[in-house]
Amino acid sequence: MISDNALKVLYRLKKSGYQAYLVGGCVRDLLLGREPKDFDVVTSAHPEQIRAIFRNCRLIGRRFRLAHVHFGEEIIEVATFRGLAGEDSHEGRVIENGRILRDNVYGTIEEDAFRRDFTVNALYYNINDFSVVDYVGGMEDHKAGMLRLIGDPDQRYREDPVRMLRALRFSVKLGFTIHPSCAEPIKRFSSLLQEIPPARLYEEVLKLFLSGYAVQTFEQLRHYGLFGVLFPETERCLAKEQQGFPLTFLAKALERTDQRVQDGKPVAPYFLFAALLWEPVRTGAQARIEAGESDILAYQEAAGEVVAGQVRHTALPRTVSLPAREVWTLQPRFERIVGSRPFRLLSHPRFRAAYDFLLLRAEAGEAEPSLAEWWTRFQQADEAERQTMTRPGRRRSGRSRSRKRKSRTAPPANVSV
Repeated sequence: MISDNALKVLYRLKKSGYQAYLVGGCVRDLLLGREPKDFDVVTSAHPEQIRAIFRNCRLIGRRFRLAHVHFGEEIIEVATFRGLAGEDSHEGRVIENGRILRDNVYGTIEEDAFRRDFTVNALYYNINDFSVVDYVGGMEDHKAGMLRLIGDPDQRYREDPVRMLRALRFSVKLGFTIHPSCAEPIKRFSSLLQEIPPARLYEEVLKLFLSGYAVQTFEQLRHYGLFGVLFPETERCLAKEQQGFPLTFLAKALERTDQRVQDGKPVAPYFLFAALLWEPVRTGAQARIEAGESDILAYQEAAGEVVAGQVRHTALPRTVSLPAREVWTLQPRFERIVGSRPFRLLSHPRFRAAYDFLLLRAEAGEAEPSLAEWWTRFQQADEAERQTMTRPGRRRSGRSRSRKRKSRTAPPANVSV
């Protein structure tokens, strides 16, 4: 189950006189019988020495200097053993207010082990004798299904607050329990995430929600108070309607995301963020509509305001923010089913994503099921039937019945922790 290219890197480093091990998540997953998505190598060779060995190598990173060895689409990441240093300022290391800003201090494999975050991520596969090397009790925690930080949890979270997100992600993904000493400080230190660059948090959000465990991850993030740091406007909206539709809509969107990941289908990051930020957009648009604005303009302005606020917390590349805004601003246009407007909407390049979004809203009880049914039939109909469906005076079938049914039905069950 080990990548042939990872083995090539290991044996070439060994042949060149350096120590080389597989390390981290790939070893952890192999011990669980899972096929790793990628393979990380750690070595006694320094970055420049690694580059001299591999012509297909690129050095990246300032905070952590790494080597990427390219084999077509596969990249084997190679890092030099990290060393220990007790001073806040050391050649190669910069620490400010407890946070590690730069760390290129090199050392031994044992020092490297104590520098890693969780014990189960500090296991090394040794090609010399095909053993697993463990300096920190990682094998014992692995067998017990326990996620435990190496060292003092308070200090480790201060060094890198993203470790709190990693703790939740790994615990959900692996089905491991977070050790109480590591779980307790998370709520106290949640605000430290505000110090992390939004671009890095954007990447972490993708890892959190696109790994096939989005629903459980969402519940854990809210339980530990981290979701509100990443998405404060969404959290404020959900807090006001704990028993209402907003939480149901987001949970259903995340369920759909998990299903697609498990089926091996792609998930567009813009659709994920459109779901995560929908409630503040909808709430802001509704307030504008009640103040007299047209619905389309209201959604456009609300979308712009929400995106402008969110980028202070997680970065939103234009490839994400622009299509997400289109998905939001197309929602009121689904209400216009007379004349030529449905035909124009059907030809919009973002129609399919916006239609899928409408289906989720209908499933959550937020949009009329009859409206979603109308648009499903409209797509399947031939030209003559479409002309009939869009004539003035036509009403969507089941519209009045759905409203009566909705008034007698209890709101969907809350899925929060």
